[in-house]
Amino acid sequence: MTADLNQLNALESADATDALQRCCGAARWARSMAEARPFQSQSELLDTADALWAQMEREDILEAFSHHPKIGADIESLRRKFASTQSWSSQEQAGVNQASEAVLEALRDGNQQYEHRFGYIFIVCASGKSAQEMLDLLMARLNNSPEEELTIAAGEQAKITRLRLEKLSL
Repeated sequence: MTADLNQLNALESADATDALQRCCGAARWARSMAEARPFQSQSELLDTADALWAQMEREDILEAFSHHPKIGADIESLRRKFASTQSWSSQEQAGVNQASEAVLEALRDGNQQYEHRFGYIFIVCASGKSAQEMLDLLMARLNNSPEEELTIAAGEQAKITRLRLEKLSL
């Protein structure tokens, strides 16, 4: 068991909830994770995270989405709005930082279309993806039904949460 896992297990419930909510913005998920402690291993932590995420309802999923910056948005506003996850978000979206202006504009415009169509921002586990790959995914997903897209976006959120749990340091 890692020192960070020991520290997570030792935190007061409210502090653990706050730490976990940095990994996934759904308050009910974070509270449920805090209540599920102690975790004996990283594997147990991740398995519990997945199991609890699968129990979340639409409102919880949308709450988690609301804690993400828009891909390709203004970096300064992202730093202010998402200070607690800013370093993770910038690492996860590193492929965007090397994109051409045209691709960034297309991401911004595509995200506006997506948000208008589905009612929330485009969620993708951006780790390891170039801006062009994210743009291609965004454009393809615009054709999904609202129900199908929510399921896909929730799956992407689960991937992001797992990455953040692996990076969690207290």
